Amino acid sequence: MKLHELRDNPGATKSRKRIGRGPGSGTGKTGGRGIKGQKSRSGVAIKGFEGGQMPLYQRLPKRGFNKPNQKKFAVVNLGLIQKFVDEKKLDAKAAITEDALVACGLVRRKLDGIRVLAKGDVTAKLNLEVTGASKSAVEAVEKAGGSLKVTVAAAAE
Repeated sequence: MKLHELRDNPGATKSRKRIGRGPGSGTGKTGGRGIKGQKSRSGVAIKGFEGGQMPLYQRLPKRGFNKPNQKKFAVVNLGLIQKFVDEKKLDAKAAITEDALVACGLVRRKLDGIRVLAKGDVTAKLNLEVTGASKSAVEAVEKAGGSLKVTVAAAAE
């Protein structure tokens, strides 16, 4: 096998349909759009339009309230933190800050802060400093002999 002998499997790729290239192509003249009418013409955008009838998205009742300044937290479970400590990706002896969690790859980005939840078991003595934590997470860390310091009071308690 040489580089110039490389080929895709037969039938793996399909050539694109060339529209409006004469009657022999099968999609000549009207180009598969039918005859006349709004949808046969260019510049048509009728996604939610229902011919003048009240569209479905307007007929359904709207409920609840979306807070415009809502804080979005990156969520981390205690079990994952323990796993990263076991794999020596996190240093349990040093204070584990939000920057440390991002640096080791446990969290992709901080968003408005990192919130720790109690899913999973924690055995190491952890010294965590995060934006928010659930009550059960704080209890679990303190039970293992560590400390969990909440720097800014989390809005979603």
